[in-house]
Amino acid sequence: MQEALSQEVLKAKRTSRTLAVVMFDLDHFKNLNDTFDHFKNLNDTFGHDAGDEALRQLSLLLKTTIRGSDIACRYGGEEFTLILPEASLTDASLRMEQLRQNLKALIIQHQGKSIDRLSGSFGIAMYPNHGLTSEALLKSADEALYQAKQAGRDRVIVTSI
Repeated sequence: MQEALSQEVLKAKRTSRTLAVVMFDLDHFKNLNDTFDHFKNLNDTFGHDAGDEALRQLSLLLKTTIRGSDIACRYGGEEFTLILPEASLTDASLRMEQLRQNLKALIIQHQGKSIDRLSGSFGIAMYPNHGLTSEALLKSADEALYQAKQAGRDRVIVTSI
């Protein structure tokens, strides 16, 4: 991820084009929260195999949602980074909103149980507005992700920095 992002930042600098960096994660994947009555914590409620299946289904959703030139990376656990070369702020925001809605519509069947009500929080940062280096862009996108979580989760936030 670091190598791909660094290369895309250099390419954006060289071509004077935009680059969107998105950090997102699945809400309430492993941290207990009373927001959902039947979905407090996916791993504790349905088991780690169900969590693995949710991640597999998310990866399939990403494959059908992102462009061929986009790069999807698992950042860690249930957190992901998307690198969207030549995406405008409007385009990145609309695409992440669509991904957020598609995630909510995703129903996963695991051992005869339906796992629904998945949601995600998304933070977007743009080159060059929110950072000129891969590190600065990741930090800005992560701060926007944190803002999305603080604002109640299940939303897309563009960094205000």
